[in-house]
Amino acid sequence: MTDNPIRRRAFGAILSRAIFSWQSLITVGITAILTLFVPQPFTWWQPWFWLIAGGVAEVALIISMLSDPEAAEQAVAREFQGRYDLSDIRSSVSRQRVQDAIDYRKNMTKLAQRHGGSMRASLNTTIADVDDWIGQMVDLAKHIDAFESNDLVERDRRSVPQQLEKAKQRLKMEADSAVRRDLEEQVRQLEIQLANLEATASSVKRAEIQLDSTLSSLGTIYAQMSLIGTKEVDSSRAQRLRQDIREEVNQLQDTIAALDEVQTQHLQLR
Repeated sequence: MTDNPIRRRAFGAILSRAIFSWQSLITVGITAILTLFVPQPFTWWQPWFWLIAGGVAEVALIISMLSDPEAAEQAVAREFQGRYDLSDIRSSVSRQRVQDAIDYRKNMTKLAQRHGGSMRASLNTTIADVDDWIGQMVDLAKHIDAFESNDLVERDRRSVPQQLEKAKQRLKMEADSAVRRDLEEQVRQLEIQLANLEATASSVKRAEIQLDSTLSSLGTIYAQMSLIGTKEVDSSRAQRLRQDIREEVNQLQDTIAALDEVQTQHLQLR
């Protein structure tokens, strides 16, 4: 239940709901009433015995709620749905890709609920891995937004080729050696900047392709989950699914790291 931040928050939500549930309030109320108005129903009874009995009952109630798998899965689903505000993703294409991924996750949860015991626990662990996967998709979508909405990058992509061409033309006509050295350095810097801008555009295109391929892979994972039966032998298939998901998450992380590196290089050049 505490494998990742979503499940930690879900655990906290279940614990809070258990503590403030009507059953818990009734337990506390009855304990208070008995302690105040029936302090010693037997000669050997001590008033603080009621507090111990009430505490034991409260702990048992909380443990029963925390160990309820249905409540746990519902809490995780609520936490996951509330974690991402897709309106923050400006690109309609990227936003739809993430929404489709979330829909796959919802259906995976339904598939897991068809099973019981260790298989259900294994599939829920797989879904927890998918949560990380979708988190990386959201991060990648926001990186794409950052590049597409960067006015400086767009301005440079239009102006740098023109500046480079003008610098080359001046270099051809310049006779002064000192000025030529300055122009040669300017040409070199502009060529580096242009190459960086082209790498930026290429990285964004690859990131968009990565989102598409990731969604396709998620669809494949969902199809494989739907084929898993109730036999324990299928636990090996569930393990393979988790390995596939981890590989996809690593690929997304590599793509995001590449985008960050290109952006850092561009800022350094500026």
